[in-house]
Amino acid sequence: MSEQHLIFGGMVFVAVFLLMMGLTIPVFGESQKARRNLKKRVLELSADTDANTITLLLRKKYLRSLSPAERWLESLPGMESLGDALEKADYRYRAYQVVLGIALLMALGAGIAWFFSRNIWIALVVGVICFFIPVFKIIRAKHKRIAVFEEQLPDAIDIMKRAIRAGHPFSESLHLVAEEMDGPVGQEFRITFADLNYGNDLRRAMLGLLHRVPSIPVMALVSCILIQKDTGGDLTEILERIGKVIRERFQFQRRVKTLSAEGRLSAWILVLVPFALVIVVSLTSPDYLPMLLDDPMGLKLIAFAFVGMIIGVYWINRVLRIEV
Repeated sequence: MSEQHLIFGGMVFVAVFLLMMGLTIPVFGESQKARRNLKKRVLELSADTDANTITLLLRKKYLRSLSPAERWLESLPGMESLGDALEKADYRYRAYQVVLGIALLMALGAGIAWFFSRNIWIALVVGVICFFIPVFKIIRAKHKRIAVFEEQLPDAIDIMKRAIRAGHPFSESLHLVAEEMDGPVGQEFRITFADLNYGNDLRRAMLGLLHRVPSIPVMALVSCILIQKDTGGDLTEILERIGKVIRERFQFQRRVKTLSAEGRLSAWILVLVPFALVIVVSLTSPDYLPMLLDDPMGLKLIAFAFVGMIIGVYWINRVLRIEV
């Protein structure tokens, strides 16, 4: 395969990669700086706890429950982080199972591409795409679950507030949320309530909730509860204000998504139009594309157009992405 065809194939792969990233990155959300601040805040809250020691002990106990082969696979570098991501995405697979499935998918995709094209580079590109598809699916499922949790969180806070006003202890308010609500909120509050019942203190249980659902609204809720525990105050009033802020934040996010729909559609059109034109030209003028790829000037034009497309996608993403 010529160098020109290789470069063109690489451009197509990067473009597909950008499109798949567009499916996983929301229009609104926390910036990198906000996520760093979130991690910093979690470390500050957990500075005086032995959460890391407990996590290490639970990890060792989990590994001892596996067979020797599974234990070796789960001990490989990156498996713990992948398992954490699967847990946050609410997937019930073990990390090594996902890795083996991705490897099988890559081999199958590359083999099919090689069978039909007899081209090693096309097979390689297809194999890499087959690698990214499950990864992006996990990332998208994680973002979607956190978004659903944030949407349900104000209703959960209302239940907690009413339960505390009725005279129930805080732990029982968590139990009521777990019993009355379905979805991610019910699951996570059920785990938090179980943590408290099994002897964990309030700080460790709430930090566990924040670790499983890393989100700014959850951080605000956890911080307020822990501060109220240390300094005192009216917890029902605090929960009422936090619920109101989170609900208004979510309403604003919905409004941003509606108002930015036209811009997002324009971004999709701008990215897809060049590939649609390539298909149309290849059908109407089959001899044009080989001349374009074989000519050095044509390759330069493609490179300039590709760089312009990447700049445009990046700029549109920066314009549309609003920090809330």
